[in-house]
Amino acid sequence: MNIDIRGAVIHNIQDMNPQELKDMVFDSIQRREEKLLPGLGVVFEVIWKNSQPDEQEHMIQTLHSSLPNEKAIPPQP
Repeated sequence: MNIDIRGAVIHNIQDMNPQELKDMVFDSIQRREEKLLPGLGVVFEVIWKNSQPDEQEHMIQTLHSSLPNEKAIPPQP
């Protein structure tokens, strides 16, 4: 079975207003459910593709400087 995750996510969020988008991102992060990660990945891809190089650099620097503060969860056997 071939699922178009990108298309499904875009379809589900394309008519949201900015507050609804913010709530969706916040809720997805707070719930910490693995099944929501692909959707957040699509959201990040849209942001990345529509950002200027200096904004992309800022995102990478933020990610890089934030990683040491995150707790790594070892993979489950």
